[in-house]
Amino acid sequence: MLQVARLAPTLLAESTPLVSAFVTRQQHAAGGFVDRSGQPDLYYTVFGLEGLAAVRADTPAARVRPFLESFGDGADLDFVHLACLARAWASLRDAPNEDFRGRLASRLAGFRSRDGGFNADAGADEGTAYAAFVALGAHQDLGAPVPDPDALAASVRALDARDGGVSNLRGAAKGMTPPTAAAIAVLRQLDAPIPGSYVEWLLRHAHPQGGFVAGPGVPMPDLLSTATAIHALVSMHASIDPLKEACLDFVDSLWNSRGGFHGHWADDEIDCEYTYYGLLALGHLSL
Repeated sequence: MLQVARLAPTLLAESTPLVSAFVTRQQHAAGGFVDRSGQPDLYYTVFGLEGLAAVRADTPAARVRPFLESFGDGADLDFVHLACLARAWASLRDAPNEDFRGRLASRLAGFRSRDGGFNADAGADEGTAYAAFVALGAHQDLGAPVPDPDALAASVRALDARDGGVSNLRGAAKGMTPPTAAAIAVLRQLDAPIPGSYVEWLLRHAHPQGGFVAGPGVPMPDLLSTATAIHALVSMHASIDPLKEACLDFVDSLWNSRGGFHGHWADDEIDCEYTYYGLLALGHLSL
């Protein structure tokens, strides 16, 4: 994803320094990047670091490192923040030693669901597509192969919805865009078969005014769904050429002159997370 996001300055042009300045301002004195309440958070720190890397700005490693060190080996972190700790260390390219990485991987194993997938809730019976995507990425960041990849792929495939997409719950009638995109990413990484229905489903959920909606019946497109859908479609070599102009207009409509992106038309805030999704979308749309 980061490799593609680095293409965003092609379209941002003279606005690129605004993005760099905005993301830089989101770094808290404590070293992490802030959430929407202004508090430093590991989740937003990942997007801050990735956003700066995407616009080829200097990474403030010396300031971030003490913030990451304050979490130790993640003993007190939930699933998402544990994965973010792994991602943030990988972004700094200065991760602690192999023993430390092994302890993080062991903690991730505690979120393995009984069906072989991953779930944000420890001890869950079934995995989710989102957790599978996060866990697989974390293992890659730690340089550790995910155990029993066939079981992980089977867990993801069990989330197929009846309309051809993917849900985060088994037996769902309707899929959702982020889980469908996540399923494509996970199955590709695992070299597992990917149903053609996933691509067809995503294409059906492009909004007439640009962007992608989160699922059937959702009236408004959003930047998360748009960026992840485009990324998944391109990874499957599906043509997005007919959608490019409208998608560019949609992403542009979410741009804020302070240097960030809103999440959707009704969103009054800008933050590191949606700014990164804006960069990811622009990266693909620049090709």
